[in-house]
Amino acid sequence: MKNAVIVNAKRTIIGKKNGVLKNYSPEQLAAFVIEDLTKDLNEPVDDIILGNTVGPGGNLARLSALESGQPCTVPGLTVDRQCGSGLEAIRLACHLIQGGAGDIYIAGGVESVSASLFKSRARFSPDDIGDPDMGIAAENVAEKYGITREMQDEFAALSYQRSLDSFDKGYFSEEMVRVANIPLKDEGLKPELDYRRMLKRVSPCFKKNGTVTVGNSCGVNDGAAAVLIMSEDKAKELNLQPVLRFVDSSVTGVDPNYPAAAPIPAVSKLLSKTNFSIEDIDLIELNEAFAVKVVLFAQAFSISYDNLNPEGGAIALGHPYGASGAILVTRLFNEVQRMESNYCVSAIGIGGGLGIAVLWERVT
Repeated sequence: MKNAVIVNAKRTIIGKKNGVLKNYSPEQLAAFVIEDLTKDLNEPVDDIILGNTVGPGGNLARLSALESGQPCTVPGLTVDRQCGSGLEAIRLACHLIQGGAGDIYIAGGVESVSASLFKSRARFSPDDIGDPDMGIAAENVAEKYGITREMQDEFAALSYQRSLDSFDKGYFSEEMVRVANIPLKDEGLKPELDYRRMLKRVSPCFKKNGTVTVGNSCGVNDGAAAVLIMSEDKAKELNLQPVLRFVDSSVTGVDPNYPAAAPIPAVSKLLSKTNFSIEDIDLIELNEAFAVKVVLFAQAFSISYDNLNPEGGAIALGHPYGASGAILVTRLFNEVQRMESNYCVSAIGIGGGLGIAVLWERVT
């Protein structure tokens, strides 16, 4: 079985809904990333796999491939596992390489909520089971597991501070491709804002007397991210240095009323099938759709926040649904080159009660 490795990873800035990226279609956003990943590649990729959640429908990956100037011979596949779509695309590409289907893939995701044609989300679950909006579902998890607002705000404040620190150090610009003349700064990050004061002042936004606020949850965003994945033999042939090696992955389901809990069984299953323990994992990137998700995850595995999203995350930067899973992997790709991390995990919880987890090994 072939080894799948990541040799490059890039993303656009993360823009607010109707913000600086509003005039770019999803295929244009994806094209900026695809063009950057392939600019020095001397042979065509076998396929481009992109995740997308809110449309506009059709085979967006093929459209993005053509928009980016790829040869007409390069196909495209669009996948939808809701806000896990970008990570699912990467997972799928890795397994395809393992199985011998191809040697070079671009995989990731893209979202433009600004350009979406749909006024409301698709259904996650049948009504008789429960189909809560994500904010209410986060409140459900907080209530069920006793996660207080203070606990959520504590982590949110940490996410904001870590993101500001990473921005000041130039870490995020290393991940980014330029979109026209737009500055390399995520639109939602505001260095001038007193985030701790803000967290104390905002009210619950999904449920009266609830615990989830605009301060301890993510925004609604536009953006794209993707990685260049190869078989390890192909990377060696092309004299490209791999950074992350795919080890294994898992997908699980939970009650759709509690999707923020889904990364826990996904990671547990992944650790079990690979004979790893949580202590073997040096670095974890977990999507911060809601702080309650991260707080519960840390409690479930009895870990601190030290190696969990150490450079910030979606609470501060935003959550462009279909791209967010690929942003997690792009972040890991850059983090492991700065940190002493041998094994790392990217994980995400998904509307409808799904969780995805992927285990990576740093290539030394």
